[in-house]
Amino acid sequence: MGEPSRRTTISLHTSELNDGYDWGRLNLQSVTEQSSMDDFLATAEMAGTEFVAEKLNIKFVAAEARAGLLTAEETAKLKKLHEENKQLLRIPRRPHWDEGTSPEVLQQTERDSFLEWRRELAELEEEQKMILTPFERNLDFWRQLWRVIERSDIVVQIVDARNPLLFRCPDLECYVKEVSRYKVNLLLVNKADLLTRQQRRIWARYFQREGLRAVFWSALVENERLEAEEKVRSDMEGEQFKDCVAEGDWQTASEGEEASEDEEADDEESIDGSTHGSSFHNSSRLLTKDELLAIFKAAHDGPTLKEGELTVGLVGYPNVGKSSTINTILRNKKVSVSVTPGHTKHFQTLYVEPGLCLCDCPGLVMPSFVSTKAEMMCCGILPIDQIRDHVPTSHVCQTIPRDVLEGTYGINIIRPREDEDPDRIPNYEELLMAYGYMRGFMTTHGQPDQSRSARYILKDYVIGKLLYCHPPPHISAADFQPQHSKFQAGDADGEDSKIGNKPSKVKRHENLVDKNFFHQENVRALTKGVQSFMGYKEGSVGQRELVNQGKPGLEQPVGKPWKKHGNRNKKEKVRRLTKHLDA
Repeated sequence: MGEPSRRTTISLHTSELNDGYDWGRLNLQSVTEQSSMDDFLATAEMAGTEFVAEKLNIKFVAAEARAGLLTAEETAKLKKLHEENKQLLRIPRRPHWDEGTSPEVLQQTERDSFLEWRRELAELEEEQKMILTPFERNLDFWRQLWRVIERSDIVVQIVDARNPLLFRCPDLECYVKEVSRYKVNLLLVNKADLLTRQQRRIWARYFQREGLRAVFWSALVENERLEAEEKVRSDMEGEQFKDCVAEGDWQTASEGEEASEDEEADDEESIDGSTHGSSFHNSSRLLTKDELLAIFKAAHDGPTLKEGELTVGLVGYPNVGKSSTINTILRNKKVSVSVTPGHTKHFQTLYVEPGLCLCDCPGLVMPSFVSTKAEMMCCGILPIDQIRDHVPTSHVCQTIPRDVLEGTYGINIIRPREDEDPDRIPNYEELLMAYGYMRGFMTTHGQPDQSRSARYILKDYVIGKLLYCHPPPHISAADFQPQHSKFQAGDADGEDSKIGNKPSKVKRHENLVDKNFFHQENVRALTKGVQSFMGYKEGSVGQRELVNQGKPGLEQPVGKPWKKHGNRNKKEKVRRLTKHLDA
């Protein structure tokens, strides 16, 4: 009996028309940043333009410093400018098409529309003098986003809990509604275990005011909880198992915080299904797998694209946890994952249960005004292994206080000079030098390897070892970092490090080498001759006693008797023996 055809096992959907592409054979590579020449050649290729080079017509243009860090004044001015022009930031739309559109015509119209979108962004940079962050320039990635949106009933934007506004794209929500008014937008705040419950509550209220459904989730924590639950289930049975892994017993560090009865009631109400229709309430709870699936089913109450089947599309930036979320929901590895951004290359559909399908989309870097290139690299959007300089480490120095860096790594960063501000933040060279010395990362010239140190520190920032949480608008960033307070408590000894019950700004570090050397006991250096003639006995420096002290009739030596070293058998020099004969 022959092997069944593979094509017959694949469920067809609206995006599986004959549009001229074999999506299974494409080897896509994300392109977020190009040189001026590469950008020009790629644009010319999409436009189908032929050109010839003009000799002797050369003009050198200095590249703008896109990775530089901004001062506080420049940042405030830039944020105001971004707010005024945020409506100009749009993602590319798919041109209108129907079943009668040929693949060749569809591809050409998509290229023309994408080219026009890139021209608009270029004009925005030139006319408004604004610098856009790197964004996805590969049309094939946007094509896959279009197809995921078309076939999904619920479009879930997955964002990083440490900086939700950076990863959220409001124009994507508008585009979803443009495709169909029956489609539903949902914000999934992943890695929410890095936030305290109070921080999550503040974000939940913010998204509530914005009119956006938002849920908090941690694929990593939920996966660990489910693994522990399965392990206990295999060892225990019946009521004993229920007592050990009852609902709500598994908590993260932030889940253990106390909450008022009203807040707990609000959270329970939102989980029980109040997301139907236009009324919904955002919960600050960290959801479990079953609760998340219940939210998906309750969020959509209109007609679906396929009768009796709900399709949930997962979209967002690279490295926000789309594939990890799918693997946690399915409980077995269906999607390969990687820390490197852009690991997923093609969209794919997977069934959780009959009537519920998940669709994973490759990560897309969307145009944004919010951040610099350094911030995007620290947030995991751009690959760390591709850094060409150490400037992104300056962003770490700006967001993580000096005492947190020193306490996390056990290092001493060089202090400011006397002519500098004593409270200034360390620069990236001071941090990388201290970290390189501590880890033993040295170059062949005997200097700390700053490139290697920068990659390690940036990866610690991405995974949350160095934790910085961005607050909602109109909330001070300094007041939104409770995780830094444990490093600012001062020395444990207390009184010397506190003045007026305030922690000292300068943390004192005692040199253990000097302490051990100058406080050691039984010091014997240069004391051998003294002991025998001056009457000292062996012991510590502070405990020497005269042996003959208090004994009457015993003459004390005069001068420096230890010059003879107490050795009666030692032969004296002739000049000393005949010294009395000298005139």
